[in-house]
Amino acid sequence: MLTVEKINTFYGEAHTLFEVSLEIQAGEVVALLGRNGAGKTTTIRSIMGLTPPQSGKILFKGENILGLPPYEVANRGVGFVPDNRRIFPTLTVRRNLEIARKGNGSRGGWTLERIYKHFPKLKEIESRMGEVLSGGEQQMLTIARTLMGNPDLVLLDEPTEGLAPLMVMEVMKIIKELKEKGETILLVEQNSTLALSVSQRAYILENGHMVFSGLAGGLIQDQELRQKFLGI
Repeated sequence: MLTVEKINTFYGEAHTLFEVSLEIQAGEVVALLGRNGAGKTTTIRSIMGLTPPQSGKILFKGENILGLPPYEVANRGVGFVPDNRRIFPTLTVRRNLEIARKGNGSRGGWTLERIYKHFPKLKEIESRMGEVLSGGEQQMLTIARTLMGNPDLVLLDEPTEGLAPLMVMEVMKIIKELKEKGETILLVEQNSTLALSVSQRAYILENGHMVFSGLAGGLIQDQELRQKFLGI
């Protein structure tokens, strides 16, 4: 589904990603882990075209999308759930979802009815304006809005950041359900324990360098490695 080959990304003159490579197969949930500032969000922004790499390749379904503007990346089937959510505050929950609709929902795709089935809380609050939603409700809406575009790949950036513990569990439950439905997800999450619990494989970034690639189950068991690259 996605192959990132030795990308180098800069912010101005600051070199932030150093020949980073990763891959995701269709139907996988893959965790991208690392301490704050390791380059996780920059990797997602590089894939999405928001911070284009200066070199390397980004192959999505076999085609090089490096250098394409973000709207073209989205049109090709990549959905992005940003860490700052960016819902429309003066629109209702329902309208936020409706304007993101892409495709007709055939062959098991995402429709408003299916969204409400998997996100019943959003059905309850469909007439509320985005600006009055709690952080957890905004996060649900952001994930659901992305799914309404029926993407082939979802880039999920820090979905539990700033949420209360009960809402963290609710969001992780949603991610597990998406995994069971066969969605393809690249998950950036500061809480490595939660991320690994829903992922098949994992990568670890350290100061812009990829330092680990392997099975999530193996990383869960390797406490020494987790402490070395993920410990505070």
